[in-house]
Amino acid sequence: MTNDEQYIYILIIAALLDYLIGDPWGWPHPVRVMGWVISHLSKFSLQQCQSSLTQRLAGIVLGMIVIIGSGLIGWLIILIAKWLHPLLGIALESILLASCFALHSLRAAAMDVLQPLITGNLEEARQILSNYVGRDTENLSEAEILRAVLETVTENATDGVMAPLFYAIIGAVIPFVGVVPLALAYKASSTLDSMVGYREAPYTDIGWFSARLEDYLTWFPCRLTVMTLALLSAKPFDIWRICRRDAIKDPSPNSGWSECAYAAVLGVQMGGTNWYRGVAKHKPLLGDAIYTIAPDTIYKALQLTRFCFLFWLGVAIFLIRNSAYGRLPPT
Repeated sequence: MTNDEQYIYILIIAALLDYLIGDPWGWPHPVRVMGWVISHLSKFSLQQCQSSLTQRLAGIVLGMIVIIGSGLIGWLIILIAKWLHPLLGIALESILLASCFALHSLRAAAMDVLQPLITGNLEEARQILSNYVGRDTENLSEAEILRAVLETVTENATDGVMAPLFYAIIGAVIPFVGVVPLALAYKASSTLDSMVGYREAPYTDIGWFSARLEDYLTWFPCRLTVMTLALLSAKPFDIWRICRRDAIKDPSPNSGWSECAYAAVLGVQMGGTNWYRGVAKHKPLLGDAIYTIAPDTIYKALQLTRFCFLFWLGVAIFLIRNSAYGRLPPT
C-alpha cells in the first residue's frame, strides 16, 4: 500500500471516528496536553517577563514551541508507530487526525444546551451554555440562548472542523509530511488563541502573536468554507453580497465571515449585544432576519457543516489519488 493510499484510508477512518465517537470523556486528548503546556509556559513567562517587549518576545517563543512542537511530536510518534508495524501507524494516525476534528463535539455541545431549552428549563440551559461561551448567560432569554448556540456552532465550524481538514489535505500532498502534523500544528495554534489570544490583561502582550498567527492560518480555510456554503446554497451571489456587506464590519477577520455565511444561507440574523462580566459589547448584525432562530436552525447549521466537510473530504481523496498517479513511473 502506497503512502497516498494510506492517507485516503486515514482520512476516511478519522472522519468516521469523529462522526461516530468524537472525543470520549476521560480519554487522553492532544488538546489537553497542549493546554497543559500552554498553561505552564504562559504562567512562567508572565512571572519572568515584566515589560511589554519581553512579554511579546516570550509570546513568540511560546507560540513556536507549542505549534512546531505539536506537529513535530505528532510526526515522530507516527514514524515510530509505523516502524513497529504499518497497521499500528495507520491506526494511530487515524486516531490523532480524528482528535483534530470537532464536528461531533460541536453537535454534542449544541444538543447539551438545546435539550433542556426545548423542555422549557431555561435555567439549566443557561448553566450548560456557560461552559461553552464567554458571555454572561445568567439572564439570557430563550431567543438569546439560541443565538448564542448558533453563533458558537457557526464560528467554530471553520477553526474546529474545516481548517484542520484543510491542513490535513495540505500535509498529505507534501512529501514526507503526512495528514497529521500540520493538522496538529493548526490545532495547537487554535488552542493557543483560545487560551492566551486576548486583548485584556494579563495576555495583552504575551498573546498577541498567537492571536495574529491563528488569524492568518484560518484566513484561507475560512474563505473556502464561505465559498463552499455559498455553492451549497445554490445562491452564491446573494451569500457573497451579504458577507461583503456585513462580515467586514466584524473586528475578527474570520469569525464574522463564518457566522455571516451561515446566517445568509439560513436566512437569520446573528450579532447584537452580548454581556461579558457585566460589560456590554456590541457585535455587528450579520445577515437578514428573514426567519427567527429556532432549534431547527441549529440542526440545519450542523448539517451544512457536515456537507462542507464531506465535500472537502471528497476533494482531498481526489487530489491525493491524482497526485499519486502523477508520481507513478511510466510504463
